[in-house]
Amino acid sequence: MANATDSGRMPISKSIYMDVCALSRPFDEQDYVRIRIETEAVNLILLKVIEGSLRLLVSPVHMIEIEAIPDAMERFELQTLLKDIGAPVSGKMSEIRERAEELVAFGFEAADAAHVAFAQHCGAQFITCDEKLLKKCFAHKIKIWCGNPVSFCEKERLR
Repeated sequence: MANATDSGRMPISKSIYMDVCALSRPFDEQDYVRIRIETEAVNLILLKVIEGSLRLLVSPVHMIEIEAIPDAMERFELQTLLKDIGAPVSGKMSEIRERAEELVAFGFEAADAAHVAFAQHCGAQFITCDEKLLKKCFAHKIKIWCGNPVSFCEKERLR
């Protein structure tokens, strides 16, 4: 649980936006060290969300992508997780759609562009396990922090 500040108010949680690739990492085959390490990082981040020190933003894109997951158990677990600990994104959908369309024009896949546009619109830190997507984010100088779950844990010194 987050600690109260001197004024008695709860501190504002940092907003994060994890794409479905990152949220699904614990469901991937854990045969490779990288995947196991990223899984541990995702689980640590989610623990910090539950504790209240991070705020996980959820967009309609999450629900669309998760609904398409063929594994019923993974789909149910992710839907439940986001319902229980996620905070719905708010903002002008027309601006978010316009930004997503710009990103698609730069070569981003439609769902990736939408995730990045939502995160950027909310000023949230963007977390993904998709290295190709991260390279595109860096190449196009996305104006929010972007990285993988391990980098985020290191940057935030999560333990």
